[in-house]
Amino acid sequence: MFYVYILHSQKYPERQYTGFTTDISRRILKHNYGEVKSTARYKPWIVETLISFDTEVKALAFEKYLKSHSGRAFASKHF
Repeated sequence: MFYVYILHSQKYPERQYTGFTTDISRRILKHNYGEVKSTARYKPWIVETLISFDTEVKALAFEKYLKSHSGRAFASKHF
């Protein structure tokens, strides 16, 4: 399976991060151990939203959408 996820910073409530992975457990650990440069300063993170896809193409397209202006508006309204 392919996953698109939205993380929420516990320490900085206004911070969110959207990403893609095939191994959600390992990816969250990397975020929370500070191994991801763009999220290290805002750890710890919790999973706010997790969506699974059967194809990588669909997952990557949805991740790209969520990172767009209209996608961020959609996510804030629905997630």
